[in-house]
Amino acid sequence: MREYRLDLTAEAPADLRTLFKAEVSALQLEIGFGGGEHLLHRAKEAPGIGFIGVEPFVNGMAKMMTALGKTPLGNLRVYDDDATRLLDWLPSASLDGIDLLYPDPWPKKKHWKRRFVGAANLGRFARVLKPGGRFRFASDIDSYVNWTLLACRAHGAFAWEAGEAADWHQPYEGWPGTRYEAKAIREGRRPAYLTFIRK
Repeated sequence: MREYRLDLTAEAPADLRTLFKAEVSALQLEIGFGGGEHLLHRAKEAPGIGFIGVEPFVNGMAKMMTALGKTPLGNLRVYDDDATRLLDWLPSASLDGIDLLYPDPWPKKKHWKRRFVGAANLGRFARVLKPGGRFRFASDIDSYVNWTLLACRAHGAFAWEAGEAADWHQPYEGWPGTRYEAKAIREGRRPAYLTFIRK
């Protein structure tokens, strides 16, 4: 765990590429990687990209560490606490992309303010993403999809990348799927895949 875990007590390096054992040319963040299926797939598929994964739950992190014990990856680092702390630690305009895939939807209306997508966190995303960087959001909960579209439009730093209405139901290129997605489809919910570009 120690060789992969980011230490936020030290100041973030100006060049985040130095955090990785492998030589990387771009940087991606995945918030809430769960069991790590998607993050591991992407890190193996793109060894020249540096991936940072955040997962505060012990079971998810344990699965990730078990996988990395079998197949070490020099282009992957992790953080096991609150994603907002990591976002505040990162230098401005340091990331090429952020993935937020199947986050907790907080379905009850009185809990919507707890959703990760909101003005404060979109401000954090806008600060750490490079111009042209991508924020990708996937969910099977219609109210959260609509919430995210409205929040990104209201924020102003993001442009929704969609050529036609059907685009948001097409999985991302190279998408391996996740167990949350498989469960949603089994239960009759149609996932949405949104991409926003940092202006």
